Amino acid sequence: ETFVNYLITNDVKTLEDNDVLYTFMCNETGGVVDDLLVYRFSKEEYFLVVNASNMEKDYKWMLDNKGNYDVELNNISDEFGQLALQGPKAQEILQKLVSIDLSEIGFFKFKRNVEVKGKKCLVSRTGYTGEDGFEIYTEPKNLVELWRAILEEGKDLEVEPIGLGARDTLRFEATLPLYGNEMDATITPLEMGFGFFVKLNKDNFIGRDALVKQKSDGVKRKLVGFELLDKGIARHGYRVIVDGKDIGHVTTGYMSPTLKKNIGFALIDEKYSALGNEIFIKVRNRELKAVVINKKFYSKKTQK
Repeated sequence: ETFVNYLITNDVKTLEDNDVLYTFMCNETGGVVDDLLVYRFSKEEYFLVVNASNMEKDYKWMLDNKGNYDVELNNISDEFGQLALQGPKAQEILQKLVSIDLSEIGFFKFKRNVEVKGKKCLVSRTGYTGEDGFEIYTEPKNLVELWRAILEEGKDLEVEPIGLGARDTLRFEATLPLYGNEMDATITPLEMGFGFFVKLNKDNFIGRDALVKQKSDGVKRKLVGFELLDKGIARHGYRVIVDGKDIGHVTTGYMSPTLKKNIGFALIDEKYSALGNEIFIKVRNRELKAVVINKKFYSKKTQK
C-alpha cells in the first residue's frame, strides 16, 4: 500500500477490497508518466492497469522507483487480455452470461473469479467511454470465445464491435484524457484540470513537491475545450494562435458524432483560457476562428 501510494497522485488508502481507483503516476517535475487504474485485492496486493502502449516503460518506472520498499512487482500483462462491454445495455447483455447479480458491482468496483460463460474472469464496472459498462479480464485463450458469446447474446440488444477510433470519440466527448494527447511527461495533472485526482495532502509521492509549487504559483498553461466556428477540423498538434502569437496546441479534435459540432481540447497559455475567448487554430495555411468552451462536452449518469 505504501509503495503504491508513493507511485501515484491519488490516495490508495481510501480504497477497500474490490475497489478501483483512477490516478496518475508522475515524474519528479510533476509531468505524467501514465494514467492508470488501481485495483485493490487486499492491503498487500494491488493490480495496476496501465495503458498498453506504455506497459514496458511503466513497469521499468516502477522497478526504478522501488528503492527500499519491501515489495514484489510482477508484470502479468501476457497472462491477461481485456474485453470492454460499454453502453446503457451492458449489464443486460453480460447478465445473460453470468450467474452473479451484476447490479452488486457498483461503479469503480470489481469482483474476481466471476464465471462468464464458464470462464474465470475479473469483472469491473469501469470503462473509457463515459457510459455505464464493464471491463472483463481473463486469460488470452478465453477471449475469442467470450467475444463471440457477447456478440451472440447481445444480438437482440444491438451489441456491435467497435474499433479504437470510435472509442476515442467517446472518451473525448466524456472529457477523458488520452496519454500522448492530453498528457505526457511534460504536462501535469493540474494543467489538465484533473487536480481532483492529485492528493497533495498525503505523504510523499513522486512529483509532489513540483505539484505543490505549481498549485501555489498557479498553472501557466491550461487544458481547455474549444468549438471551431469556421469550417474545418482541428487535429492533434495543430497550433493555437492569438494576435499572431503561438499560445499552445490542439491535443484532440473531432467532428463530435453526438453533438454534431467541431470541437476539441487545446493546451494553451492560461491567460487566454477564459470561457468565451476567441482563439485561432492554424489548419494548413489558414487560421480558423474558434471559441473557448467548457470542456465537459457530454456527461451521462453512470451506475453508482
